[in-house]
Amino acid sequence: MVAKISIGSSLYGALCYNGEKVNKENGRILGSNKIIIPVDGKADIGQMAENFRMFMPKMGKTKKPVLHISLNPHPDDRLSDQDFEILAREYLDKLGFGEQPYVIYKHEDIDRHHIHIVTVNVNEEG
Repeated sequence: MVAKISIGSSLYGALCYNGEKVNKENGRILGSNKIIIPVDGKADIGQMAENFRMFMPKMGKTKKPVLHISLNPHPDDRLSDQDFEILAREYLDKLGFGEQPYVIYKHEDIDRHHIHIVTVNVNEEG
């Protein structure tokens, strides 16, 4: 398993990157925590960004509050959607981010299916 963690300032950018894959049918949303996912499975990027903002401090000094994590299994590993979701939740729990708001995306635009997780590294208190 290869993990890549990117820290950034643009929540909207991370949500757009993943949401566009979902909306172009090159991916899907596998799960979330504290973020409302539309029943049709499409990514309403604006609404998701608003959901995240409810759990972020109104004022704070954190310049890069966004975590964008990519988890890539070995090419020989064939994980089900449920396996990917469990993997993502356990990974976040071990990082101490299990209670943070997050969205788990599966990308299917290349042969090696993999997941992306968008979350934030600050809580409501900053």
